[in-house]
Amino acid sequence: MNAQNALTYEEMLRIKLEVLRREHRDLDEAIHVLETAGRPDPLTLRRLKKQKLALKDQIVKLEDQLIPDIIA
Repeated sequence: MNAQNALTYEEMLRIKLEVLRREHRDLDEAIHVLETAGRPDPLTLRRLKKQKLALKDQIVKLEDQLIPDIIA
């Protein structure tokens, strides 16, 4: 791959961040569908919510890397 087509580290982080946000939204929709269904499986709901929380933690980490700390 030549230098013109190479992504910067920040660009790679932004792409990863967008992928994680999309996965988080998808899990949120899946959880909503299961909760509104007749009798949702509590174990499945718990697992999906745990995955969603783990994704949120990863999103926050990446956002912290992309947004520099400003010391006032």
